[in-house]
Amino acid sequence: MPTVHPSAVLSGDIDLDEGVEVGPHCVLTGPLRVGSGTRLIGNVYLNGPLVLGQRNLIYPFVTIGFAPQHRGCDPSYPGAGVVIGDDNTFRESATVHRATSDQRPTRIGDGNYWMVNAHAGHDCVVGSQCTFANDTLLAGCVEIGDGVTTGGDVAIHQRCRVGRGAMICGTMGTNKDVPPFLMLTGPNIVGSINRIGMRRAGLTQDEIRDVKWVFKTLYRRGLTPQAAIGELRAQADRAIVAETLQFIERSERGLCPGVGEARRGTADFAADLVGRKVSTLP
Repeated sequence: MPTVHPSAVLSGDIDLDEGVEVGPHCVLTGPLRVGSGTRLIGNVYLNGPLVLGQRNLIYPFVTIGFAPQHRGCDPSYPGAGVVIGDDNTFRESATVHRATSDQRPTRIGDGNYWMVNAHAGHDCVVGSQCTFANDTLLAGCVEIGDGVTTGGDVAIHQRCRVGRGAMICGTMGTNKDVPPFLMLTGPNIVGSINRIGMRRAGLTQDEIRDVKWVFKTLYRRGLTPQAAIGELRAQADRAIVAETLQFIERSERGLCPGVGEARRGTADFAADLVGRKVSTLP
C-alpha cells in the first residue's frame, strides 16, 4: 500500500502504486500516476497530466507538471503533460514544466540526476543516465541525449540539441547543437572530446578512435562544411560516424564552432547549418 502523510493534499484522479511514499505537505493534483517505490520526501508539488515511473526520489520544493513559462500559453490548458521514467533523482527546487500542446509530453527518461535548481522547460525531451548540475537550465523544446553531463550554471537555448555522451562545462551556454561525445568548453565553443563520457558509455577503443576522428574532421582540419560532411559520409559504415551524421542532418540551429587553427572553417560550418538540413548540401 502507498503511504500518505496526513498533511499532504491530494485532489483529482490520482493513482499511487505499491510502496509510494508521499511525505508531509506534498500537493498532488491529478490526473497523475506515481509508480511503485517512488518517494516524495516533503513539500513536493506534482501537477497532472503526469506519469511518474518507479523508484524516483524527489526532494523538497520540487515542482513537476506546472504550466509552461510561455506568454502565449493558457496556464489552465493541460496539454500532453509530463512523462518521467524510473530511478530519477530530483534534488531541492528542481522544476519540470509540461508540454505546450497535445502532440507530445515533456519527456524524461531513466536514471537521471537533477541537482538543486535544475530546470527542464516545456516540451523538452531528455534521455537517460544524464547528470544536470546545480542551476542547469534547459529552455523549451531542448533535446538531450543519453549520458549527457552538465556543470553548474549551464544554459541551453530553445530548440537546441545535445548529443549522446556530450558534456557542457560549468557556467557555459549554447544556442547551437553539440554533437555526440564532444565537450562544450566555452560559450558556443566545442573544444574537446568527452573522454570520461565515452568510458562511462562503454565505448570500445575503435569507437573512441572514431569520435576523435569525427572531432578532428569537423573542428581541427579547417575543412569547408561540404568537405567535412563528405568525409563523414564516406565513413558512414562506422556506427559512431553514422550517429554523428544523423545528428547533424537533424540540426536546425547549426553546430557549435570549435577552437584553434580551424576556428574560421568551423565558424562558417556552424553558420551554414543554421536553419536548414545538411542533406541539402551538395
